[in-house]
Amino acid sequence: MAGASIGGPLPVRAAGEAPSCVLASPSGAVSHVIYVQFDNTHFTRDNPKVPSDLEQMPNLLNFIKDNGVLLSNHHTPLISHTATDILTSLTGVYGDRHGVPVSNSFRYFNPDGTTNPGVSFAYWTSPLFDPSGAPTDTTPNMLTADGKNAPAPWVPFTRAGCNVGAVATANTILENTAIDIPTVFGANSDEAKEVTAHPNQAFADFVGIGVHCGLLQPLCLTSDNAKDDKLPAEPGLYTGFKALYGHKYTAEKIGPITDLDGNVISGFPGFDGMSASVSLGYVAAMQEHGIPVTYAYVSDAHDAHPSGPAYGPGQAGYVAALKSYDTAFGKFFARLKTDGIDRSNTLFVFTADENDHLSSGPPDNPACDGVNLPCTYSQLGELNANLTGLLATEQGNATPFKVHADDAPTVYITGNPDAKDAVTRKLEQDSAKLTAANPRTGQTDQLTQRLANSVEMKLLHMVTADAARTPSFTLFANPDYFLCTTGATGCPTASPWVTVNSQFAWNHGDFQPEIVTTWLGMVGPGVANPAEGVRSDVWSDHTDIRPTILALTGLKDDYQHQGRVLFEIMNQTSVPPALLVNENQNLELAQVYKQIEAPVGELGLNSLIISTCAESSADNGVFNDREGRLGSFTNRRNQIGDEMATRLEAAEFANTPIPPQDAQRLIKAGNDLRADVAAVATSPCALPSQSSQGSTTTGTSSQVATLAQTGGAVPGKGAPMGLVLGAALLGVGLAVRRRRVTSH
Repeated sequence: MAGASIGGPLPVRAAGEAPSCVLASPSGAVSHVIYVQFDNTHFTRDNPKVPSDLEQMPNLLNFIKDNGVLLSNHHTPLISHTATDILTSLTGVYGDRHGVPVSNSFRYFNPDGTTNPGVSFAYWTSPLFDPSGAPTDTTPNMLTADGKNAPAPWVPFTRAGCNVGAVATANTILENTAIDIPTVFGANSDEAKEVTAHPNQAFADFVGIGVHCGLLQPLCLTSDNAKDDKLPAEPGLYTGFKALYGHKYTAEKIGPITDLDGNVISGFPGFDGMSASVSLGYVAAMQEHGIPVTYAYVSDAHDAHPSGPAYGPGQAGYVAALKSYDTAFGKFFARLKTDGIDRSNTLFVFTADENDHLSSGPPDNPACDGVNLPCTYSQLGELNANLTGLLATEQGNATPFKVHADDAPTVYITGNPDAKDAVTRKLEQDSAKLTAANPRTGQTDQLTQRLANSVEMKLLHMVTADAARTPSFTLFANPDYFLCTTGATGCPTASPWVTVNSQFAWNHGDFQPEIVTTWLGMVGPGVANPAEGVRSDVWSDHTDIRPTILALTGLKDDYQHQGRVLFEIMNQTSVPPALLVNENQNLELAQVYKQIEAPVGELGLNSLIISTCAESSADNGVFNDREGRLGSFTNRRNQIGDEMATRLEAAEFANTPIPPQDAQRLIKAGNDLRADVAAVATSPCALPSQSSQGSTTTGTSSQVATLAQTGGAVPGKGAPMGLVLGAALLGVGLAVRRRRVTSH
């Protein structure tokens, strides 16, 4: 449809006439879009006796299963953290193309080799947010591969005349008062003066909520407080559009806004205050007041918000929170139905940013199921480990460095030595050998499970156009542990450098399957009619959400996605016609593409094993051999994957069929690459000549060699995310959230 794509002409209308919201969905029926992304809300059970989060929300789970499809084999990027995961979902590209591959905070190198903190949450057009002072890096926080401000996700909708509501959705609204207020309102604005005079009120007034208006839409035109929706780097230009920023200015037009229990919301309650009742209350009010496209965030239920501690599965507070969420969804769907908003005219999308690993001992009452018998815990809490102390005590390594504290910490070595520098190599080797005394079990645990330096991070889509943000390396740890450095709040201060932190128990960021495997639910015109319930045979990740939404609404982006349209869950009449030409072959092409492109697809996970071998090895020959192979694999992947993505995108959005011979050539090239990477990943961690002599540990500790070759199972935690070979997968202030902002 003309006008639906970024940069395309708007539909012809009389002078001064406000455009209506016109979505060109293949079914012709979509007039509303409701997108809800949860924080850490699980489809699978964390305790086999305790119903999962979604099982305890039957109003939502049954709505999806009975009216559409729930994909249970859905995945995150790396690292698997809230900001990165949500931004990947919103844009359809990985962190190397939206600028935030590390979250919820990160560090960046100063010209003198020291580092400063950056926060991943900042408004779409804000520069890098350094809460410690004036930054030396002023590039946009949201950053394309060529160093420009990333295209905004609301643009195709506003260009089509639709108002887009944003409810606590990462970086589509103001995230803080420090840098976002001057970016949007101006440093000398009345809003900025309110920050100085009444900071808490300014947060409630201006952070977390917003509406991006379609061109000439009365909602913004009739508001004295609407501001220019400035996107100076947007492809095809973006001028004349307005937005309402903050609860205060939004409520002036659509208020009073209440939660689903009827309580008036007087101001943004904070990101941890975005319970289902509150968040969905905003969504319903927006949908009822001429805002037909809404994106919303719902906070997790497994923490006692706002300050903790964490709950364990089946604990009374957790069960009560999920019950309130279920009640909220029941009220939400009933209210929408009364409004005439239902599956017949609305595309519903539900997903979660990532799953978690539960760091805990078993419940004190093992027979508990949470629902009939509440569970109790005396050994609940992540294991905080001090990297600085462990490296000095166990390895005698006092190299100065900082980290983004996490169970997958990114490490920034002072001086910013390159990947081949002796300082970097030694710190990686020593990190690979680290162990920790587990205060819960009394056992000695190996901490490091994977290592990725800049060469591997490039393959994993973790290197941005801003070189200052590239870490020295990433350490993917035993997921029971949260790794920090001396001086960080809560970080152990003395040997044995490990303590239990009951404030937090749900770790993510890492690569293990219980963390990176999440779910996606879709309901609406063009989706799974008749309903398909739960499907585990569709391998997808967050980059696939965006192009699938656009295909179902008849819109386009002016950039190429790194995801693909999930056309196997669509009704045939809604599938882009070019994909129906040689449909089975196109599906195979799409499946191979995901396995070579996705960070936690087959190629990505196998490459992490190769990288771990390289970086843990004291043998420079082994290191150079594996690093060279990784660089070559990345180049091949980029060449093959980029052509696959281009061909798929043209079929999806330009009705250009993929020639069968080209599809077959690309499928073969992708599978050959998968086989080559798998062969190296399963070979001994040694040079080929050493390997032929039977060596399996040359150049590395036997502990890490075993880890690299087996996939890194955590004792007592079940099967690891190990190797998937060949074609095996074919066909299958600062607004701190409990999603922590930590950088030390």
